[in-house]
Amino acid sequence: MGKRMGRPHLQYRKETMRIGKILLLTLLLIAFNACKESKEEPKETVQIEAPAPDPMEFGFHLNDYVVVKDTVRDGDTFGKILEKNHVGYGTVFNIVEKTKDTFDVSKIGKGKPYTLLCTKGDSLQRPECFIYQPNSIDYVVIKFKDSINAYTESKPVKIVEKETSGVITSSLSGAIDEAGLSQRLVGDMSDIYAWTIDFFRLQKGDQYKLIYTEKYINDTTFVGIDKIKAAYFKHNDEPFYAFEFETDSVKQIIDYYDEKAKNLRRAFLKAPLIFKNIRITSRYNLRRRIKLYGNRIRAHKGTDFAAPQGTPIISTANGVVIESARRGGNGNYVKVKHNSTYTTQYLHMKKRKVKVGEFVKQGDVIGWVGMTGNTSGPHVCYRFWKNGRQVDPFKQKLPDADPIDAKLKESYLEFIKPLKTQIDGIEIQLPQEEEIIEQAPITAIN
Repeated sequence: MGKRMGRPHLQYRKETMRIGKILLLTLLLIAFNACKESKEEPKETVQIEAPAPDPMEFGFHLNDYVVVKDTVRDGDTFGKILEKNHVGYGTVFNIVEKTKDTFDVSKIGKGKPYTLLCTKGDSLQRPECFIYQPNSIDYVVIKFKDSINAYTESKPVKIVEKETSGVITSSLSGAIDEAGLSQRLVGDMSDIYAWTIDFFRLQKGDQYKLIYTEKYINDTTFVGIDKIKAAYFKHNDEPFYAFEFETDSVKQIIDYYDEKAKNLRRAFLKAPLIFKNIRITSRYNLRRRIKLYGNRIRAHKGTDFAAPQGTPIISTANGVVIESARRGGNGNYVKVKHNSTYTTQYLHMKKRKVKVGEFVKQGDVIGWVGMTGNTSGPHVCYRFWKNGRQVDPFKQKLPDADPIDAKLKESYLEFIKPLKTQIDGIEIQLPQEEEIIEQAPITAIN
């Protein structure tokens, strides 16, 4: 009985041992392979670098050229810049002659940047293109590789809308400066409100709000204020709104109106110079005595505004240029007819900017202050005609600017609705660590 029962048991043990050996061999084989793989050198990872982007500027692939960037230095001229970069005098002369109708190369200014695109593979690296930047947006391209041509382009400009507000504590200029904003806003605001707010007598505690736009290139580089879209000024507790609106797309006449569509301007500016340059040295006087003429009475039928040479002279109202010439004691002058009643004249200009027949808008530059004709110093003599007779503009009851066309009034009121809601929603930023208590007159804008 015992022998019959022991045989299966022995067979079971043998089978178990056989399976165990197979498992042991399998584990040893797996371990051997793993050890062998661990001793092999790791495979090197090959990284393929993406090609560097081809930089583009001014419409050119810069990788195709040797690029030289510099600024115009004291004593530099267009010819000198090219000649020191291996461009011969004859070529320079041809370039100047063939591009003079597009760009006057004598106008390149000290400190302005320029770029030369030069040949690759040439030991002399001869320039093929000259690029001049008169400002941060515009640039002039002069190409002269095979043929000579010149053109002006502008960098793409991004317009960004901004909001700001503040309280007057010392001056409008000071408030804008404390807010870290451009002083251009001060000039624009004083221009908008020139006839409705006396900026020489602002009150401490006066408030302002602005919706304006700024210009950027490459999305990040600030290049200046674009315009004020809407403004609010609270002066002596009285609110003054101003909204920009184009009334004539053909002549591009843009003006500012209040919340009831009333024009904020008068038909004529007070002076032919911008606000900060106003300084009257001689008024309209029919009995003026002049030492130069033996102290005899010699009528002065104009108003003299002194300013440094080169100061821009502006038209005091919209109109058409009827004279632009140089003649006798007047020197260089421009005469503008505004309507059947009013005409203005601007004398002693250094240079005239406009020609006969041109339409000029109020505030357009028509020339620059000089000393041409009979004058002892740089100034502009401003003359004013009413119904064909010279009069003193400061003693005239000048008309308001043209009201908004009745056909446009409804569209204007619809146009300003969202702007008024937006500007009303701007919170006034109070000055830090300063409490506005008293109402004291402020005697200057800047």
